[in-house]
Amino acid sequence: MSEVVTGDAVVVEVRVAQMPSRALALIIDMAVQMTVLIASYVVLEAFFLVTDMALFAAVSIVLVVLVIVGYPVIFETLSRGRSLGKLALGLRVVSDDGSPERFRQALFRGLAGLVEFWMFSGAPALISSLISQRGKRLGDIFAGTIVISERGPRSAGHLIVMPPQLAAWAATLELSQLPEEVAMAARQYLSRWHDLSPQIQHEMGTRIAAQVAAFVSPAAPSGVPPHAYLSAVLAERRRRDQVRLAQRNGMAPPAYGRPGPPRQQQGPYPPAQQQGPYPPPMPPAQPYQPGGQPSYQPPSYQPQAPSAPESPPQATPGGFAPPQ
Repeated sequence: MSEVVTGDAVVVEVRVAQMPSRALALIIDMAVQMTVLIASYVVLEAFFLVTDMALFAAVSIVLVVLVIVGYPVIFETLSRGRSLGKLALGLRVVSDDGSPERFRQALFRGLAGLVEFWMFSGAPALISSLISQRGKRLGDIFAGTIVISERGPRSAGHLIVMPPQLAAWAATLELSQLPEEVAMAARQYLSRWHDLSPQIQHEMGTRIAAQVAAFVSPAAPSGVPPHAYLSAVLAERRRRDQVRLAQRNGMAPPAYGRPGPPRQQQGPYPPAQQQGPYPPPMPPAQPYQPGGQPSYQPPSYQPQAPSAPESPPQATPGGFAPPQ
């Protein structure tokens, strides 16, 4: 995963395309280009059989430039960053700020691709991709673009959701001091969680959760598994980013893990208590109870003015539950 900062100063998470998928997309695009070139030469040879050879050579050069440079430029401009190969692999070219690719950027990429792939057999692109942290080739560096994958793994997306038992506690978190390196380590741990043994899951999760807890307050309720704690922190962090983006675009704040269209007020809370983009006050957080059911009961509101909510109790750090 990587993050881009949009023009509205909103941090958006994107998944950078890996080299194997980009190489396969390039092979598909080059196969299409070679097929078009061969078919075009067959037609040209039949058409220019008795004409001037100089004209034939000039038309051939123009045809090669149009197919090699014009193919990626035209496709990526009209389809907002996707050629046929990228479309098949679920890839897309976007600007460094996450905005759609523009014609000028597609032209830079197409001209650089002529040198990188057709003149030097892809060696400059391979070296540049290995050096760059985001896997950028020379065309991406010159154009200010990045290739992202629109087909993220299901395991990571499934794990980074808000546990219902921790929703009220997560709404009170102070996340401004959380470094990006620590958040990235937590995301990588959750993406690999299913592939780890139970002992490694707990040991690695406890270590990463302790690093996150050093920058996040208040502390988690006692008995929270490390993966649930990290999921709650990252889900709340992502939700607040989506709230800021929705407010700038004039949309309703999205629910946990469900960015999208505006939604109506739901739940037992009266509209008068809804203050700001975060959920209304909840009862004090109780010790984590596994099984997928919340460990609290929503209070019943009477017509009179509700009393001031109680602040959740502070739990001691390091109280993460061991693996079951």
